[in-house]
Amino acid sequence: MVEKREIILGENEPYVINMGPQHPSTHGVLRFELSLKGETVFKVVPHCGYIHRGIEKMCESNTYQQIIHLTDRMDYLSAHPNNEAVSLCVEKALGIEVPERVKVIRTILSELGRLASHQLWWCAFGMDLGALTTFFYGLRDREKILDIFEESFGSRLLHSYICPGGLMNDVHPNFKQRIKDFIPYFRKKLPEYDQLLSGNVIFKERSRGIGMLSLEDAISYGVTGPSGRGSGFSCDIRKSQPYSAYDRVDFKEILFTEGDTYARYRVRIAEMWESMKILEQLVDQIPDGDYTAKMKPIIKLPEGEYYQSVETARGELGVYIVSKGDKFPVRVKFRTPNFSNLFAINHMAVGHKIADLVAISGSLDLVIPDIDR
Repeated sequence: MVEKREIILGENEPYVINMGPQHPSTHGVLRFELSLKGETVFKVVPHCGYIHRGIEKMCESNTYQQIIHLTDRMDYLSAHPNNEAVSLCVEKALGIEVPERVKVIRTILSELGRLASHQLWWCAFGMDLGALTTFFYGLRDREKILDIFEESFGSRLLHSYICPGGLMNDVHPNFKQRIKDFIPYFRKKLPEYDQLLSGNVIFKERSRGIGMLSLEDAISYGVTGPSGRGSGFSCDIRKSQPYSAYDRVDFKEILFTEGDTYARYRVRIAEMWESMKILEQLVDQIPDGDYTAKMKPIIKLPEGEYYQSVETARGELGVYIVSKGDKFPVRVKFRTPNFSNLFAINHMAVGHKIADLVAISGSLDLVIPDIDR
């Protein structure tokens, strides 16, 4: 006969459970080890590495052209900026100036990718908090951008299109017109996002005052991108260290000072308006010319250390390359935004409920392969 025993936790004894690694709201294989009192969280320990593929080590046995294909697989929702970061670093090391056509097209692609990424974040974030309709609205609009990508370079998600020296090939003849058709379409659709979610009373109650992150803490944890700018941290690489064609367009760096989940939400909504402004300024200014600079078949960087950062949809992506003058790098290190953003979550979640943790992690817009690499 099995004796029944009632387990009574002491007043200070933690109750530890796992959230993930397979959990809908972690948006990938991420495990949170939660220490709870009832449903109140008083410690979150993230456990990473479930999708680690050794990308940084693989770079050491790949040429600089081949590394581009690996970067797609990190933050797969910001493939263009990932490609561009490595390409810019290689071009800086070689002292190569790419054609003006390349600079403008790269900037357009990065902003289209930012829009597509924010659309997917918005639709999944709403669904995390129970608003299923957002999923259909966001994916509906994102398809328009993916169709443009597919027509120009044959892929919808992992592109490997931006490469050292320029672009893999020129854009499709319909490229400009498709963008000009998309901008007025999305200008009419984006207000629906506010009508459906931004002004929803339940959504506001679940996001305002939740997951507070002060400016000082955002800087201390290295939280960049929209998550950092929701705390008033001016960290937009496009403004502070302009690259490609960002020095010739007028746009605002979106900053909110509240530092809560709702502020991080509002930053991304406002950034979509700014991305459309950038596209409007550039779409009719694509210059004629070559789509790539003259490059040697085998790229060998001069001996030295090189660094380049870009602004992805989630924050600062830095690429650090050490070269000994060979066609393979000695060492490649990626400073990925998701890794730094993730580890502020314990600070933000303590004292909140488990359901609040879902909202907080969703507001960080984490892409797990970018964390694990």
